[in-house]
Amino acid sequence: MKRTALLLLFFLASVVAFNAQTVEHPDKGSDERTALLETLRPPVERELKQKIVFVVHTINVVGSWAFVDARLRTPAGNRPVWKITRYAKDAKYGIQSDGVSALYRRIGGRWRITTYAIGCTDVCYAGWWKQYKAPKAVFPYTE
Repeated sequence: MKRTALLLLFFLASVVAFNAQTVEHPDKGSDERTALLETLRPPVERELKQKIVFVVHTINVVGSWAFVDARLRTPAGNRPVWKITRYAKDAKYGIQSDGVSALYRRIGGRWRITTYAIGCTDVCYAGWWKQYKAPKAVFPYTE
């Protein structure tokens, strides 16, 4: 009986360890952090029609998945000029944040954007884990 209990305990510990997902946070200046931000920059700048600097709040990497949450700034440190974007009306009425959230997948050794959202005023990524079958651990918050 004692042996069975020990085997069961060992089995459960192995399952938990196997399913545990280590969340990494690439350091500022690291190749991985740079790759993530430089992958996001072109589509964001294209959409906003201006140069952008990311002020990072969160970068999480879990295996082949990554998540970035950042604030958008111009190179001068200002908020983006919303009036030249499709977000102009929302910004005018105060329902536009200066944030960007992005989900990535590493494919063939390169980070690819799975999805991203600009200007959310709520937690727009809360359901992304389910929608894109990403590990919950990569996100700071999920439903």
